[in-house]
Amino acid sequence: MLRVSIVGATGYSGVELAKILLYHPEVELVDLVSKNYVGQKFSDVYPAFRGKLDVVCKELDTDELAQNSDLVFIALPTGPAQAIASELVGNGVRVVDLGADFRLDSIEDYEKWYGKEYEAESLLEEAEYNIPEIHKKNLRNVNLVANPGCYPTSVLLALAPIMDKQIVDTTGIIIDSKSGVSGAGRGLAIGSHFCEQNENFKAYKIASHRHTPEIEQELSKLCGQDVLVSFTPHLLPVKRGILSTIYLDLIEKVDAEELRQIYREYYAEAEFVQILDEGELPEIKNVVGSNACHLNLFLDERVGRLIVVSVIDNLVKGAAGQAVQNMNIMCGFDEGLGLSGFGTGV
Repeated sequence: MLRVSIVGATGYSGVELAKILLYHPEVELVDLVSKNYVGQKFSDVYPAFRGKLDVVCKELDTDELAQNSDLVFIALPTGPAQAIASELVGNGVRVVDLGADFRLDSIEDYEKWYGKEYEAESLLEEAEYNIPEIHKKNLRNVNLVANPGCYPTSVLLALAPIMDKQIVDTTGIIIDSKSGVSGAGRGLAIGSHFCEQNENFKAYKIASHRHTPEIEQELSKLCGQDVLVSFTPHLLPVKRGILSTIYLDLIEKVDAEELRQIYREYYAEAEFVQILDEGELPEIKNVVGSNACHLNLFLDERVGRLIVVSVIDNLVKGAAGQAVQNMNIMCGFDEGLGLSGFGTGV
């Protein structure tokens, strides 16, 4: 059995990891690290786990983690993972980081967009950024995986098949994304209070969201040239889920069926990506609780524009589920092992 621990276990992504790993047939869940609940049972913090995961939350001790674990998930806000991952990898422990500390190739971009000094340059060179359906990397000998962000996952899955086809203009991409409130994390903030969000809908961080450089970095790699995007996130009055609507101008005439065939071929072997039937609209409720991405294409011939809509659960495919998917690849397990949960649509 693979001995696995979670740092940041009581955050929203951490608890989703615990739920998935608890029933993973190849995993023994060992240590649950929490800053705010040291000494408390995990099942007291999340009563749904009573009788299932009654282990006591621990404070961070990287030496103890290294002794007890073969692989550690770090589910923390941006910043602390640099030091933690450096110590763990240095002690022979493999790491999947769910934060942003190892996603960007450019330290300059990291310091500009996240406003923090970067302190793990040597480890950054070892990290592998991986959306399994797109990058298809062999991670068997990789010690550190940078798990992609939730918004970027929804966008990159929607655009990857088309970026290198020279069918769309890659210089004027407009991305309109909406996320449930859990994307802001479990920490208290006035903007995520019930009275602020219930029966409300708003844009935020227009032209300044931290996921912008990650999206641009990966789209640029996919099409072989520098890509800049207009990315506007919005906050939905729901707990979880992301819906991204993306607009691309066509540079040559192409019919809808040809576009759909490009997507079908690209994702022919992708267990978790579903191209919906023609005209069917992706809905958040159909993917919540699953590692799935539902997407569809719409061709507006009147204005020469392709519109792609994708939906994911921000806590599963956008975080914990994709992290487990990456762990499975690292360890030689079936990629979808432990990820059979699916949305019910209600």
